Amino acid sequence: MWDYSEKVLDHFHHPRNVGTIENPDGVGEVGALACGDALKLMFKLGPDGRIADVKFQTFGCASAIASSSALTEMIKGMTLEEAAKVTNADIAKYLDGLPEQKMHCSVMGMEALEAAIANYKTGDTTVRELKDDPLVCTCFNVHESEIVEAIRINKLTTVEQVTNYTKAGGACGKCKGAIQAILDRELGRPAADSPAAKASSAPASFADLSPAKKVLAVEKALEKLVRPALAVDGGDVELVDVQGGRVQIRFLGHCAHCMAAHLTQDGLVQAKLREELGAPDLVVETVQ
Repeated sequence: MWDYSEKVLDHFHHPRNVGTIENPDGVGEVGALACGDALKLMFKLGPDGRIADVKFQTFGCASAIASSSALTEMIKGMTLEEAAKVTNADIAKYLDGLPEQKMHCSVMGMEALEAAIANYKTGDTTVRELKDDPLVCTCFNVHESEIVEAIRINKLTTVEQVTNYTKAGGACGKCKGAIQAILDRELGRPAADSPAAKASSAPASFADLSPAKKVLAVEKALEKLVRPALAVDGGDVELVDVQGGRVQIRFLGHCAHCMAAHLTQDGLVQAKLREELGAPDLVVETVQ
């Protein structure tokens, strides 16, 4: 279990300013449900130009909800110029700290606020020019500017820290080399072209992934390679749990009562997961 502060737990169990505002002055949306985190933030200015009301809607974990709630409390009464200076580090400090693996939740709040202010000033819902801001992590839709901002604000020095703060590199790991290159450039280090640097930036093996990253990797493989095949016959599969090298699934739809489900388990699900994840010893089990 994550070591949450009392303030995080309070804002999680009793979130402030949840909901929507009719005719808001600014609206910002970041994240995506498919990635596991999404935040919509909106505000209304008072006659004095200060933020009179602010609301949010969040899909995510306890840290995401708490960070969003805390942010709304922090910026209420501020001018937009004052609010624009609030960083993710400020949000984490307000909450008496966040687990490092959950710092991306505070970053999401900061980015939503930036998007809402940009929406007020320009009427635009796009925060960045994509042609000038390369997409680094396709799994979590993280762009280079987001990684650079996280590095500069939080003084990050490792790929693991970048993943904790932005989620980039937290699934398939193929973008870790690009993240390392951005880090080297921002920190003024030589290019990561030595054998040791290349080894450190290579995707981690499935066995070396954290439990949370294993779940993400398996879920992505199921969505990509297994579910489309099962859907042809009216079937589906649900990921139940990942314990080390053992993956527990539950068949749904027509597959749930199919007499050949055990063949599908080994011949399709297990075979595809082993191939996609590079885990030849992975075992798939069916549970009811």
